[in-house]
Amino acid sequence: MTERVFVALGANVGNRGGYLASARAAVALLPGTRLLAASRVEETAPFGAGAQGAYLNQMLLLATRLTPHVLLRALQAVERSLGRVRSRRWGARTIDLDIVRFGSRALQSRELTLPHPGVHDRDFWQGELAELALLVGPQAA
Repeated sequence: MTERVFVALGANVGNRGGYLASARAAVALLPGTRLLAASRVEETAPFGAGAQGAYLNQMLLLATRLTPHVLLRALQAVERSLGRVRSRRWGARTIDLDIVRFGSRALQSRELTLPHPGVHDRDFWQGELAELALLVGPQAA
């Protein structure tokens, strides 16, 4: 079964736009997955404590046959391939890929919570989701 999935991209280290572009390209090549639409790229203030640079953010809409956990592992492999090192929560990073929504699924495991627990706290995600709904129709959101 194919499901519509929203994946948030964020980068605040190095060539931020280049990291977003590389992540988009890599995600589009995942097996059983098709990139349906991408929101515009926007700059936002960092989340969490500590001094760090602003983020470039974007939301992707995918159609995938992967399960949530398999997609999560694939996204984490993309992050690693782009130099992501997980050292500190909400720390600076080359790329961050978060599954925001996975169809209408609700899930809570040690590795993954769906929908993403931060979806209602991040106004820029709300704007990106609304933009994608305009691009592909309300069934997307």
